[in-house]
Amino acid sequence: MLQSATSFSEKISNLIHSLIISEYGADVLNEISSPIPEPTKKDFEGDFSITTFGLAKYLKKNPEDIAKRLGELSVTHQEIKNYSVVKGFLNLSLADEFILQFFENTPEVGIQKAESVIDEKNAVFVEYSSPNTNKPLHLGHVRNNLLGYSIAQIIQASGTPVIKGQIINDRGIHICKSMYAWQKIGSHETPESAGIKGDAFVGKYYVAFDKMHKEDLASNPNQEKLNEKDPDSQPLLEARKYLQRWENQDPEIWDLWKKMNSWVYKGFEQTYSRLGVEFDVIQYESDTYILGKDIIKKGLEEGVFYQKDDQSVWVDLTGEGLDHKLLLRSDGTSVYITQDLGTAWERFQKYSLSGMVYTVGNEQDYHFQVLFAILKKLGFPWADRLKHLSYGMVELPDGKMKSREGTVVDADELMEEMYLTAKSITEELGKLENNGLSEEEKSDTYEKIGMAALKYYILKIDPQKKILFDPKKSIDFQGNTGPFILYTYARIQSLLKKAGAINTENIDVSNIAIIKKEERELIFLLDDIPAKIQNAANSLSPAILANHVYEITKSFNSFYQSSSILQAENPTLRTLRIQLAKRCGDSIGYMLQLLGIQTVDVM
Repeated sequence: MLQSATSFSEKISNLIHSLIISEYGADVLNEISSPIPEPTKKDFEGDFSITTFGLAKYLKKNPEDIAKRLGELSVTHQEIKNYSVVKGFLNLSLADEFILQFFENTPEVGIQKAESVIDEKNAVFVEYSSPNTNKPLHLGHVRNNLLGYSIAQIIQASGTPVIKGQIINDRGIHICKSMYAWQKIGSHETPESAGIKGDAFVGKYYVAFDKMHKEDLASNPNQEKLNEKDPDSQPLLEARKYLQRWENQDPEIWDLWKKMNSWVYKGFEQTYSRLGVEFDVIQYESDTYILGKDIIKKGLEEGVFYQKDDQSVWVDLTGEGLDHKLLLRSDGTSVYITQDLGTAWERFQKYSLSGMVYTVGNEQDYHFQVLFAILKKLGFPWADRLKHLSYGMVELPDGKMKSREGTVVDADELMEEMYLTAKSITEELGKLENNGLSEEEKSDTYEKIGMAALKYYILKIDPQKKILFDPKKSIDFQGNTGPFILYTYARIQSLLKKAGAINTENIDVSNIAIIKKEERELIFLLDDIPAKIQNAANSLSPAILANHVYEITKSFNSFYQSSSILQAENPTLRTLRIQLAKRCGDSIGYMLQLLGIQTVDVM
């Protein structure tokens, strides 16, 4: 008897496994792995293909002869309708009755496996966002948050518990720059009096500091010897003094720091809410950098690190193919890696973690190579369970973002632009006309369409690749876009509403002579959802799931255009097609949820 299976691929794998044992003996599979079924390429007939080259090499037989023999054996089973052999590939076509029985007996194809109950221990900690408190979130943060939140959802759906967290970089020279500029030129102004969101307000003074710095350099009589890499301007010297006073817990500096950070946090909360992301844990660099200093002190005592004559502390990573890395400055102040060491240690001390994922742009690839190497050098047993979800930068058609000059693409402004663009295009196409929605409901729909366009456009692209994001092109109701998927989901909901009270509980598959090509394709795509979720989790790539939901959406539309659903030729076929439509809707909605995208029922 074949083992039970939860997917067509597993079912075929079990069948081939048993056929190999019956024909060639169990010893074969003790030496080589059983062939894994893959979807047959579109140019060839069949549903699944098996390669026999590995078997042929071990058995010293012709791969075509092996494929033909396994094909002959396979058609004696009810699952297989026919087979063909192309060189060493065995292409298997599944029997229609088997496909329908499997579909009928596995309700909610794909979702059942993804929503399995999980143990709350041994979680994966997924870090994302982790902004600085000297400026608002920008377009790069948008990709960061969308990737981190989505991969956390996907990992959890694959059966592994997740803790979603961020480390807020709330201290350092960059924070002190904003603090100094505000005290120097705007100490009576507040976000309320200026009518500016708190994070944008503080960011304004970060930009102002850069202007002060450049003006001071320009006024220096020795300016020809100065440049931004030799930045001994008076404002920068003052900002460094602020940092030293902060680390010495000067009450005046700490009060100023707390006040300005509180403004920023209120602004961040508003942005996160509209972006639709959340966190289970929030850490602050102002706490973890102290832990990092303790780790560095211990590493210095144990000879893992070394100290230069100027009292700065370093680590030699040349043995790991890297370089020497500064861990503490000569004045005792910390650098980014200091708090990263403390943050990692605290997480593994505090939670029962099986691993950790850092969602950070690819310009920090070297930084994480260094961090992971240092943690291994320190002997932490969990150091080999850390991963870096590295991603490419996001650019707009008019160029790359820049922070210090104040030309950064603000996340809030981008989301508002997406809303307005979605409203304009939707109204122009008449998508919400005569559907009974109130103005408030229409506004909510515009928001969901705009955010779906933004999120899907970013998530459908492999994280490793950079993105040229065009807001207008992302809001298209045709093609591989968020609005197209939302429109299809709404179409399914409308269809199901029309189906009303039609009984769709059971299908007598013996009354269906054959299922159409479009129906087969749709059933296979739905069946493949758990594998796609697992693959996306393992690869840290929401793009795998995003593109699969598009394939399902595209396939459903082909099915919808080619098949009469509510007016099918007999009640059994109508029931099958309504069930198929419902599972498509449920699956599309579920996968969009994992991508952080909200659905609409009417469009």
